[in-house]
Amino acid sequence: MDRYKVTPGRPIRLSDFDPEDTGLFDGEKAAAKAQVDKLNDELESLQELMYAEHKRKLLVVLQAMDTGGKDGLIRSVFDGVNPQGVKVVNFKAPTPIELDHDYLWRVHPHVPGKGEMVIFNRSHYEDVLIVRVQALVPESVWRRRYRHIREFERMLADEGVTILKFYLHISKDEQKRRLQARLDDPNKHWKFNTGDLKARARWDDYMRAYEDALNETSTEWAPWYVIPANKKWYRDWVALNIILDTLKGFKMRYPQSQEDLSGVVIE
Repeated sequence: MDRYKVTPGRPIRLSDFDPEDTGLFDGEKAAAKAQVDKLNDELESLQELMYAEHKRKLLVVLQAMDTGGKDGLIRSVFDGVNPQGVKVVNFKAPTPIELDHDYLWRVHPHVPGKGEMVIFNRSHYEDVLIVRVQALVPESVWRRRYRHIREFERMLADEGVTILKFYLHISKDEQKRRLQARLDDPNKHWKFNTGDLKARARWDDYMRAYEDALNETSTEWAPWYVIPANKKWYRDWVALNIILDTLKGFKMRYPQSQEDLSGVVIE
């Protein structure tokens, strides 16, 4: 999966990543989806082991343009996992109370504890993305936040949090198709937000903001992955493989019983 990883110190351009790419899977969509189901079963087992071992902490950060597939990835990839050990946190526009504090104040309480996986659906990165594009703060403010974020994530990593950051990369044409599908289906009107069209009009500005964020904050302790997301099945397949590789690298074991159970008889 290193082909999708943003290597620290080696700047990337998003135009060099093809949102239609399916190059790591040699097969048809149906075969890939079947493999995703098997990988999901493996994730369920490893998540249960992680919860039982109660040592590791995993944070998955999801960022994307509107319709990029964050919700879909969460439904597909984490389907069936034990909700006791997995949490999804959605970061909307900050509340007045949150705005009274520093911009990372609302994030820290939601990072995973021991045995937990936490998925951020949007995240602290909005403060160098939408905040930048919409000029909600001066450049001198959002630009220094790259350093804040690197240091914040370094602190989390030092305290035992493993961090994976996924940018779900879709094309502007694919976004148009997905927005139109929502508009054409009355049952999907609840998902359509006219504000998304304003963001779409600033597509190039957002691409520059994402490029800078990826290049400035992909680190050894919190790497970014640019995941091709035009094909939903491939998006899920790539994300699952990255997560599973990470979990297997933990070399986890179930804890030993604190009691001698050899003589226990259940009548």
